Amino acid sequence: MAVKAVVIALSRSGEATAGVIAKAIGAQVHGRQGRVDVADVFFANALEHARELFAAGTPIIGVCASGILIRGVAPLLADKRSEPPVISVSDDGGVVVPLLGGHRGANRLAREISEALGGVAAVTTAGDVAMGVALDEPPVGYVLANPQDAKGAMAAMLGGAGVRIQGENIFDIENTGNGVELIVTDQPANGSETALVYHPQKFVLGLGCARNADPAEMWAQVEAVLAEAGVAQGAIAAVTSIDLKGDEPAMIETAKRLGKPLRLFTAEELEAQTARLETPSDVVFAEVGCHGVSEGAALAAVGASGSLRVAKRKTANVTVALGEAAAPLVELAGRSRGRLSIVGIGPGQASWRTPEVSRLVAEAEELVGYGLYIDLLGPLAIGKQRSDFPLGGEEARCRYALEQAALGKNVALVCSGDAGIYAMGALVFELMDRGADELGVSDAAHRVEVVCSPGVSALQGAAARAGAPLGHDFCAISLSDLLTPRDDILRRLRAAAEGDFVIAFYNPVSKTRRTLLAEARDILLKHRPADTPVMLASSLGRPEENVRYRRLEDLQVDEVDMLTVVLVGSSNSKLAQLGEGPRMYTPRGYARKIDGDLSEQAS
Repeated sequence: MAVKAVVIALSRSGEATAGVIAKAIGAQVHGRQGRVDVADVFFANALEHARELFAAGTPIIGVCASGILIRGVAPLLADKRSEPPVISVSDDGGVVVPLLGGHRGANRLAREISEALGGVAAVTTAGDVAMGVALDEPPVGYVLANPQDAKGAMAAMLGGAGVRIQGENIFDIENTGNGVELIVTDQPANGSETALVYHPQKFVLGLGCARNADPAEMWAQVEAVLAEAGVAQGAIAAVTSIDLKGDEPAMIETAKRLGKPLRLFTAEELEAQTARLETPSDVVFAEVGCHGVSEGAALAAVGASGSLRVAKRKTANVTVALGEAAAPLVELAGRSRGRLSIVGIGPGQASWRTPEVSRLVAEAEELVGYGLYIDLLGPLAIGKQRSDFPLGGEEARCRYALEQAALGKNVALVCSGDAGIYAMGALVFELMDRGADELGVSDAAHRVEVVCSPGVSALQGAAARAGAPLGHDFCAISLSDLLTPRDDILRRLRAAAEGDFVIAFYNPVSKTRRTLLAEARDILLKHRPADTPVMLASSLGRPEENVRYRRLEDLQVDEVDMLTVVLVGSSNSKLAQLGEGPRMYTPRGYARKIDGDLSEQAS
C-alpha cells in the first residue's frame, strides 16, 4: 500500500491553501494546535511532527517556510534513494518547492499541486530545469533498468550531447539522432552512461507448482520462459497464481528475486478464464477448482484485452506461463498475499519508536491492538481503520488480525514495548502453528506474510533510565499467574535468585494479584544483600513517568502497579551518586583489571 501524503498547515494564513492541496491530491490536513482552525489532525510541535512523519516514510507537503521542514527532517537525512518527498508551499500557494525526493515523486507532485493552486513549481533538479524531464523518473508503467547510469547520462545531455530515441518516446523530448540513447523495449538490452534502457511493465508471470517445490526449479523455468519470449525481467509487472499457493516458497522467492509483487486470484476467478486457456486440465480442476493455474492467473492479470505470450511450460514440479497486456500495467488485478506486521511501539514516546515500526504502521491499512497502544501512535493512526480490543482480549485480537490479513490486507498488530517480549508475537505464531481443528486459524490465515519488527522493551527503557543495570547477566520474569502456573513462577524465581541474575519483573501486580511480588522479594533476600538496589519505573516515556529507587528489603507492593517495571539488581549491582541523582549499574568485571593496573602503578 502506498503511503498517502500529509499536508501540514502552521497558520491561519495558509489554512485555505492547505485545504485546496488536500482536496486535489486526496490527503489529510495536519494543523498546528491553536494556530489552525480546521484540520483532520492537530499537533503541538511542528519540528517533531514533521520528523515523525518523515521517519514513517510519509510524503510531506508543508504550507510553511522551507526552513521549518528542513530543520525538522535534517537529523534523519541519510539515503536520498529511500527518503519520502518533502515539499514546501507558500501560504498564498504561489510557489511550490520540492525540497527532497525530487526524483522519487516530489517533482511530479509539486507540478500537480502548482496546477491546482495556479502557482509555480520551483523545480531545481538539473535535468528537469534543462530538459523538462527527469530521466531517472520514467512515466508510470515504465521502469529504468540501469538507474546507476542515469546521473552520467543526464550530465552528458546537459553538456550538449543530444538524445537519440530508440522505441517509444516516453518523455516526449526532441530526438536529435545522436548523443545519449534512450532505449524503450521489452527485450533485454545493455545499458550504460550513454544508453538508458526503459522497460514497459506489460507482462505478468503465471505460476503453479507442487507443494513445497524447489525455488531453484521454479527460477530456472522462469528464466527459460523469459528467454523463449525474449522478454526482459524488468518488463514483468507482477508474479501471479491461485490464492491457495500464496505461501509457496518457490513463488515467494521468485517474486523477491524479480522485485515484483505477488498477486493472487481465487479458483472461481481463474475458472472464469477457462475459455481462453491453451492447455486446460481436468486434473487441475479436480485438485484446486479451476482448469488452469499458471495460464489462468496470467490471463486474469492482463485482462480481457491481453493474451498469452507463452502458454504453460511444465517441469516435474512447476508450471510457468507468460501473459502480455495491451499496455503497461498501472493497476494490478488480483489481491496481495496479505501481511501482518507485529510491531512493538516501545514504551510510548515517538522518539523511542524505531523508524521501521513507524514505516510499517504508515503502510498498514488497518491497525489492531489495545486501544491505548493505538492512541500512543498519535498522528500515524489518524485516518486508518482501527480495531480496538480490551485488555484480556489478546487471543481474539491476534485471531482477528490474522484473518484480516488473510483477506489480502496489510495489517499492523500494535503492541507496547517489543512485540516479542511478553506481547502478541508468540501468540500469533502459536495460532498459526495450529490447524483449524485445533482451534487455530483458517487455511487462508496460515498463508499470510508475517513481519516482526523490534521495539524498545520496557526492560530496555527502564535500564536506560537507570543507567546500566543490565551490564552483566540478567533475566526477565513475569509475575502474572493467569497463564503461567504459580509453582512455575516460584521455581524460576528461586533459580534466578540462586544464579544471582539481575531480574526485570514484568506484570508485577494487578488489582487482584498482590502477593507474588512480596514472595519474590523474600526469596531474593535469602540470596543477596538487603541493600541491593531496586529500581521502580512507571509509565516510561510518557509525561507521567516516575523513576525511583529502593533497597530490596524496603520494596513495598503498594507502590507498584501494572505500569511499573521492577528492576532488582544482583549482589554486585551498585548506585553511583551523580549530580543528576543516583544511577544504577552492574559491573561486569572491569574493576578487577582497573584494580590490577592500580597495583602495578603502586609497585
